[in-house]
Order: sequence, then structure tokens, then C-alpha cells
Amino acid sequence: MLHRTTIPSPVGTLTLVASDMGLVAILWPDDPPGRVRLADVQDTPDHPVLTATAVQLAEYFAGTRTTFDLPLAPIGTDFQRAVWRALDAIPYGETRSYADIARAIGRPSASRAVGAANGRNPISIVTPCHRVIGASGKLTGFAGGLATKRLLLGLESRDT
Repeated sequence: MLHRTTIPSPVGTLTLVASDMGLVAILWPDDPPGRVRLADVQDTPDHPVLTATAVQLAEYFAGTRTTFDLPLAPIGTDFQRAVWRALDAIPYGETRSYADIARAIGRPSASRAVGAANGRNPISIVTPCHRVIGASGKLTGFAGGLATKRLLLGLESRDT
């Protein structure tokens, strides 16, 4: 069984989803239903993982948190989970290219597949897919939209 709640944020209402093992998803206001497949979800706003996630996201948006300390339980293929672990290693305030991530997981020719896995990242913000940019340095696709990506990168680049 999965547990769900919603929280307001500077980027719109976010839907948080957790299992008893950890955080499963953070969904954008207009997330397409098929981007992150979830079944058997019930509203449980007081679930401890959801409560901790809400607190830590509020701290992140306030500029007082640069890392997250949450149990994570994303659902994906082995390749996707390898990409998502590499995303978790990108430091706050820094960016990497898709090619950088491909090299980090030992698959240097898999930049396009890395892009696809990045787009399926179910734990946006906490697993920082917004920190991945094109090789040219330009902002590229993002499930939350490029304006949101720009906002998140801007938040992380300001002096704290």
C-alpha cells in the first residue's frame, strides 16, 4: 500500500507518495499519469515519511536545507535506479550533463538512455534531476517544466 498527501510549494501543489520503506514519488501539479506509475494509493497525510518529506522540502525552499535525509524507495528498472543514484551524488548548486551521468554509471555511450531515465525520476527535487543540463550548458526537458527547473537552479545558486 502506498500513502499520499499534497503540499503547497513555490512550484505549485506537490503530491508526495511513500511506502512503509520510504519516499516513492514527488509529483508535479500537471504530471502526466503515466510518467510515474503508482497503484493502490490512499490519502495518509500523517504518514511519517510524508511528514518528514514535507518538512525537508519546506526547508529546501526556504534556503536552509541543501541535502535531504529521507529513506528513498523509487520504483524503476536497475538502469533507472543506477541513474537516479548518480543524480543523488550531484552536489547542491552544481550541474552535470547527461554524458557526465552516463560516464558516472559506467555506460558512457548511454546519454540518451540517461535522459529517458532522468525524465522518469519519480522523486523530483530530492533526487535532483533538475541539476542535469545539456552538454552545451542549456536547460533541457524537465517534468516540472523549464520555468520550474530555472527556479530550482536559481534557488540553489543564491548565496546562503
